[in-house]
Amino acid sequence: QRVLRLAEMCRRLETEEEKVLPFYPSSLVEGEQQDARRVLEETPVEPLAWAMRDYVGLERFWQRFNKAKLEEQALEREWAALSRRNRRLRELLRQYLAGISVSQEMLSEPNPL
Repeated sequence: QRVLRLAEMCRRLETEEEKVLPFYPSSLVEGEQQDARRVLEETPVEPLAWAMRDYVGLERFWQRFNKAKLEEQALEREWAALSRRNRRLRELLRQYLAGISVSQEMLSEPNPL
């Protein structure tokens, strides 16, 4: 019940685009998609494959989880790039302000004007 309640809460927070098209389109060509469907429909022979059939219902969850993780990593990289750019701009601003400010050294030198 707790998982279902959390899923409902998450559903309310989804954007309209995520509600309509929640996952990225598959990068598999049609033949590869048919092969994947055929393999999923076969009766498993190995014990691990039998155990995995119990978790087929979680496939959508893992797709969304992986999508969220990828977006999180992309945002972290973007944040790092923006932080580097911000530091560079601050340094340029500091250099500019140092160039236009009047220091004691400038006041002690003879005024050419």
